[in-house]
Amino acid sequence: MPNTHLRIGHGAHPVIALHGWFGHAHGWGPFTQHLSGRDFSYAFMDQRGYGGMRGSGGPYTVEQIAQDALALADHLGWQRFSLIGHSMGGSAIQQVLVAAPERVRALVAVTPVPATGAPMDEQGWQLFSAAGSDPQARRAIIDFTTGNRLTGTWLDAMVASTRGNSDDEAVAAYMPSWAKTAFVERIQGQPLPVLVLPGEHDPALGEATCRATWMQHYPNARLEVVRNAGHYPMDETPVILATLIEQFLAGVPA
Repeated sequence: MPNTHLRIGHGAHPVIALHGWFGHAHGWGPFTQHLSGRDFSYAFMDQRGYGGMRGSGGPYTVEQIAQDALALADHLGWQRFSLIGHSMGGSAIQQVLVAAPERVRALVAVTPVPATGAPMDEQGWQLFSAAGSDPQARRAIIDFTTGNRLTGTWLDAMVASTRGNSDDEAVAAYMPSWAKTAFVERIQGQPLPVLVLPGEHDPALGEATCRATWMQHYPNARLEVVRNAGHYPMDETPVILATLIEQFLAGVPA
């Protein structure tokens, strides 16, 4: 049984999208409304413990997300495909590349966790570790990573979405996997096309972090800062995000 997913479009270029730590397959905000179903076929997958996969049990690791993405591709009959990864999903799409490099056409990394993991100080580790069971910790993280500049109404809605579409045990267990899993030596120098999209107002996984990691790891990487966005450009600036991604993917060799 493949992981549950949201399917959009029936175009010739298949794309699997892997959500972030507080996301789920239907949690990509208005972004999905602006995608071309004529040119692309998208599958937005639920990781284990999220969305339709709540109650599925683990393992809750970025390596398992990658294996589940490959199983979904097999189920859909997609031999080669591109990948979009948001945040934690940025680590997971690279794990797909590690497991099956011949199947990956391109990577799109949206405010992504790099292959170095995401080192943080003790205060940050305590806050992020609390997010498994504490909704206020999740709210504080979402607020911080979007630059402490967005309405509380949206923050509350984001917390309600993550709480209603994820198992607490999964959120808690994924955190050390995406934050502490380092595998640079397994992806360094891969020549495939890579688009890196940090948010202008993301203090954690913003432009500086992406230039020091992703842009050093991939020789054919291109970086474009998403202006007026923090860590969630799919909510903050959905039209420009869809435009940037599809302009890039349209130029990817078959």
